[in-house]
Amino acid sequence: MTELRKRGAGGAGGGDPDSTENISDKEADGEDRLGLPSEGEGDLEGDSKADTPDVPPSSDSTPQCLNKALEGLSSRWKNWWIRGILSVTMIIGFFLIIYLGPLMLIFVVMSIQIKCFQEIITIGYRVYHSYELPWFRTLSWYFLICVNYFFYGETVADYFGALVQREEPLQFLVRYHRFISFALYLAGFCMFVLSLVKKHYRLQFYMFAWTHVTLLIVVTQSHLVIQNLFEGMIWFIVPISIVICNDIMAYLFGFFFGRTPLIKLSPKKTWEGFIGGFFSTVVFGFIFAYLLSQYQYFVCPVEYNSETNRFAVGCEPSDLFVMQEYTLPAVAQNILRWKTVNLYPFQIHSIALSTFGSLIGPFGGFFASGFKRAFKIKDFADTIPGHGGIMDRFDCQYLMATFVHVYIASFIRGPNPSKVLQQLLVLQPEQQLSIFNTLRNHLREKGMLPPAVLEQ
Repeated sequence: MTELRKRGAGGAGGGDPDSTENISDKEADGEDRLGLPSEGEGDLEGDSKADTPDVPPSSDSTPQCLNKALEGLSSRWKNWWIRGILSVTMIIGFFLIIYLGPLMLIFVVMSIQIKCFQEIITIGYRVYHSYELPWFRTLSWYFLICVNYFFYGETVADYFGALVQREEPLQFLVRYHRFISFALYLAGFCMFVLSLVKKHYRLQFYMFAWTHVTLLIVVTQSHLVIQNLFEGMIWFIVPISIVICNDIMAYLFGFFFGRTPLIKLSPKKTWEGFIGGFFSTVVFGFIFAYLLSQYQYFVCPVEYNSETNRFAVGCEPSDLFVMQEYTLPAVAQNILRWKTVNLYPFQIHSIALSTFGSLIGPFGGFFASGFKRAFKIKDFADTIPGHGGIMDRFDCQYLMATFVHVYIASFIRGPNPSKVLQQLLVLQPEQQLSIFNTLRNHLREKGMLPPAVLEQ
């Protein structure tokens, strides 16, 4: 990366008050206020001078009225109140969106995906734009459209079979969906090859890889979020709420009790916050799972009703959401003086979700911290005052979404009758008749249908 090294070296020695060195100093000052050492600063400085490009600092987007109301507080407590007020506001907004239903949740997930993609690509664009090379931003957004078309086209084919059967244009798009997706991607690939400029090949391939890694991190995992939603809103709401709870409780425990740094990548994180967040999250997830398991609206799979052209959330709850009696181990019986407890099976699964969300989920945040330190930026953007960009809030959510999808596929999901039916509806009539005859003969052999009456 010769070009980047030259530019990084030039930018680091300029003495500009808005340079990346001052961003690092501001970040370090914030860490020192918490009484925690900023570990590894020397290495960070040395590395950045070698190959880190200049990235302008994020501006303060805190509303003036809030700044004025909190102007008498120290910066530590001011940041605490700003984060708290905005967190409560976002939580209220989250539950309002849930009230508006599955369709609104899908639109919100897609909007967040686009914003996260934009924040990451913007960092790369600032590097790329400095060389005046064409098409990087255009191709990045084009690939985003292609990948979204591929994933959401698959979703339409899987969950909207009745609608597809009714609309002739959709039948064509579904039948040749993967070929069309490949053709669209191939067009972008050829555009990239044609955009290659002599002396900048390495940088251009670097940015090509940047775009594709961003697509992998953001688009693929946001698609899994929507897949989880179709399994039932509880598989969407509980994991997201677990990560939110862990984020809040780890912050509070670290703010009031934090003394021992947890990881060099993020010196503000402490062992006290990490452990306190874990136990708080497990308790929260267990109680929250109990509350939501009582309502069909949350536990039933989200299905598209072709007659009303709306999403339907209604079913006979599966055994996972039916109260069952469990015998406690002998040790627990001696402590609690109970022999049995009544629980929803989903509450037991919530412990696994909470454990992952509080022990492994934060590594998504550590990964994002390492990325930001590599470019000497404090936040991905300044969209949310006190929190940074949208990506700063969803770095752990994407890792959690992947885990939930794998967990459902491995331990929960059986054959989905609704999905099988949707697939049958798009088959040719003779194929449907063949399957019907095969299924009828199978059920007769099992004794579930009366035997065929032989004609005289």
